[in-house]
Amino acid sequence: MIEHIVQTAKSDGCLAALLEESREYAQVYLLAKQRHKGCDGTGELTTLKEEFKDTVDKMIRYCNEHENLSNECVYDPDSIADMLVKRSAQ
Repeated sequence: MIEHIVQTAKSDGCLAALLEESREYAQVYLLAKQRHKGCDGTGELTTLKEEFKDTVDKMIRYCNEHENLSNECVYDPDSIADMLVKRSAQ
């Protein structure tokens, strides 16, 4: 899913902006998660995770509206965050 979004974003400025926003939220979320190891249930970390998920959901909705994705996407936020951060480091 992320690879498809990254490839599509190369020719879609709006999707590229949504992707960049998701990457930024992913970086903040993963940094906070790393600093608060063992505190996954804390309100602060939960809020950051929800904010990150909201950006990914917005990106998926955009793709569905523009027929870039074929169906509803179920994803693990932690895995998607890792992929986005690793992808931006390349």
